[in-house]
Amino acid sequence: QVQLVESGGGLVQPGGSLRLSCAASGSSFSINVMGWYRQAPGKQRDLVALITSGGSTNYANSVKGRFTISRDNAMNTVYLQMNSLKPEDTAVYYCNASIVDYSVGMEYETWGQGTQVTVSS
Repeated sequence: QVQLVESGGGLVQPGGSLRLSCAASGSSFSINVMGWYRQAPGKQRDLVALITSGGSTNYANSVKGRFTISRDNAMNTVYLQMNSLKPEDTAVYYCNASIVDYSVGMEYETWGQGTQVTVSS
């Protein structure tokens, strides 16, 4: 099964920036939509941003103008550039991908393990 591995989380001061990465690994697959979600303590997991294989994007209102999602299809990697970070952006960030897995003849969604982002002075 295709796996997603995230990196790039950490502690940053308000107004700072972080860049998250998520790389998919496996054999014989393609990826349709890739996205980032986040979950703060005691809250549900919410969409942050999505990007299609063609590069169309969609953002949560709370991050528009501050976050940018991008992807490298050749590397099966999606990125989330986060600028002007606020304390309310603090959460575990999860990568998500819609996979077409040719090795098993199935389509499915898969998630990364999550990476902590903490915005605090």
